[in-house]
Amino acid sequence: MEYEPRGKYFDDLEVGQLLVSARRTITEADVASFAGLSGDFNPLHTDAVFAASTPFGARIAHGLLVVAIGSGLVNQTGWFEGTTIALLEMTSRFVRPVHFGDTVRATYRVAEKKETRRPDRGVVTFEAIILNQRDEPVVDGQHVVMLRRRE
Repeated sequence: MEYEPRGKYFDDLEVGQLLVSARRTITEADVASFAGLSGDFNPLHTDAVFAASTPFGARIAHGLLVVAIGSGLVNQTGWFEGTTIALLEMTSRFVRPVHFGDTVRATYRVAEKKETRRPDRGVVTFEAIILNQRDEPVVDGQHVVMLRRRE
């Protein structure tokens, strides 16, 4: 028996189609782990006294951590499992801070589909938005993904 991808193929997606992920709360442990992994110990993320003196008033999560968590939430839906060939491009605009204790979810809307010269794949551009618990965007951007086509 062979592995059957459960992901969406290029052919399965329609412009305008929306994916909404589950939610996840951002914790102090997430930020500490990300700082250790990335080497980014900026006091805005790791020093409560310093961060209290900033316009944010408290420590905030790294923007790239929020993007990574959003990517993980999207991947947990299964849409990309076994059908992704490559992530070609990501753009991110950080529009609101994410504080410890905020809960985020990700949405991907199919913005554009392009066939390629190779018949076994296509390229999909997703409008990628990460929202907080008040449904306010905290990160918005685009993700361009090369997906397999059905045989």
